[in-house]
Amino acid sequence: MEESPKTLPNIFDIKQAAKRISKHSILTPLIESSLLNKIAGGRILVKAETLQKTGAFKFRGALNALSLLNPKQKEMGVLAYSSGNHAHAIACAAQLLALKAHVVIPSDAPKIKLEGASSYGAHIHQYNRAEENREKLGQMLAEEHKLTIIKPYDEPTVIAGQGTTGLEIVEQCIRLNVLPDLIVVPTGGGGLIAGVGLAISDAWPNTKIYAAEPFGWDDHRLSIESGYRKSVTDTNFYTICDALLAPIPGKITYEINKDMLEKSLVVSDKEVIRAMALAFKYLKLVIEPGGAVALAAALTNQIDIYGKTIVVVASGGNIDMDKYFHLLSKG
Repeated sequence: MEESPKTLPNIFDIKQAAKRISKHSILTPLIESSLLNKIAGGRILVKAETLQKTGAFKFRGALNALSLLNPKQKEMGVLAYSSGNHAHAIACAAQLLALKAHVVIPSDAPKIKLEGASSYGAHIHQYNRAEENREKLGQMLAEEHKLTIIKPYDEPTVIAGQGTTGLEIVEQCIRLNVLPDLIVVPTGGGGLIAGVGLAISDAWPNTKIYAAEPFGWDDHRLSIESGYRKSVTDTNFYTICDALLAPIPGKITYEINKDMLEKSLVVSDKEVIRAMALAFKYLKLVIEPGGAVALAAALTNQIDIYGKTIVVVASGGNIDMDKYFHLLSKG
């Protein structure tokens, strides 16, 4: 049996992170459409992290983590490995703090993520997702250049930063005089839902929290049902949700999520495309596939939302234009 991580972030860490990053992060809107609500049968409030700096929630955790490095670590620089959004965010946060950044990113990542990280001055190291291990490559580069690795989700300071999304949801719902019945969050390695869940549970202990994952990459579902961290069986299984390809939950994120989550909702690529199309039509939001899985899950019949209020996180909007138009033509 695995040992439990010794350091877990808490609500105090999230509140401190909110103060730390507020100068640069964007207070993203919580939006809804009466027409979308009519389709869903319940009230859906969408937290538009697609409008966050770098186009995804990842900027929050990146900036918080880099801000907490010691002077020596800041002097030497940082390294991030990522499917794209974390690398993009680390590059941006590093530029803001005048730090040197290296990012390890798959060669098949969307161009918008590759170009985004490059535009902020990061040193780009591409790898073959099917044949190379990004963690091993990152470790080798970090040792060579004496860099501090900032993990994409299994890092307390990153989780605390992501949790500021949840704090904002609470504050925005209070202003709307709304108490959500449930919240659904896109889930890959589990950093976002861990942080958001901590903030939501602190404010509303009775609000149910659901993960949303793409079919074939439902490691949180497998782990929650098994009672231990469990990997997906086929790491070559194709999905359009390139941002959610973590094969197994993180050790820290699983420790937080295992008792906090109601369950994980699994959606197909077809359901994701429909959610992307509806978000464009009714919310005027461009959501990348991985960022749309929570909305997709809310629009299926896996959970009863009739007459209820549900908060859905749209976690990112970084998708190449040609692919976006191609997918929407199917939706």
